[in-house]
Amino acid sequence: MSSNLSWLSAPYAAHMSPDRIVSTSRVIPVSPSAIFDLLADPRKHGTFDGSGTVLAIRSAPTRLSLGATFSVHMKLYGVNYVVKNRVVAFKENKCIAWHHIAQFIWRYDLEEVPGGTKVTESFNFDKPWAFVINLWHKDDSNLRDMQATLERLEKVVTA
Repeated sequence: MSSNLSWLSAPYAAHMSPDRIVSTSRVIPVSPSAIFDLLADPRKHGTFDGSGTVLAIRSAPTRLSLGATFSVHMKLYGVNYVVKNRVVAFKENKCIAWHHIAQFIWRYDLEEVPGGTKVTESFNFDKPWAFVINLWHKDDSNLRDMQATLERLEKVVTA
């Protein structure tokens, strides 16, 4: 008896690396510090979230740092829940990343380029239990949400 497990890797295959990372980039015409300051303030994450899932911060420090934790009220598919995150990468004006209990990592890398800052947002769900992501997202919704996030991020930092 054979089983068809193609749904474990599709449809993200066209937009992710083999280790289950979805990413997108955008050049934003401001300094890396202007963007990093916004990313490092968890109370402002809802202002640029392109997914519509970030509702409010439950608890957080004023500014994130390596090892800092913050909790977020979220809503996905009509279900409200709280996610506790831990900052796992933090390099001032260069990168910031956090993961929640499932250890999926959201990361922002900043690179100063002519005309501003290249911002790369990535979502790493390279864990055995990541099949859940593919069950929930049978299209490129994470990629679209990340592109919308970077667009909103640009609007916030250039306003």
